[in-house]
Amino acid sequence: MAKKEERFEVTFRDGSQLKAEGVRQILVDKETGVNYLCWKSGYGAAITPLLDSEGKIIVTR
Repeated sequence: MAKKEERFEVTFRDGSQLKAEGVRQILVDKETGVNYLCWKSGYGAAITPLLDSEGKIIVTR
């Protein structure tokens, strides 16, 4: 069976699950190019699209 390619690529990672501030990552959707900020700490997590100074979604192609 062929291995399925991952849709998201981690382009930045900072922090640690062992510390209170948790882990911050920037993910890029390989199909759309949209950048997301993902934050995980303990049992909580959040994800949101990254925006530029004009409020437009950041897209990497």
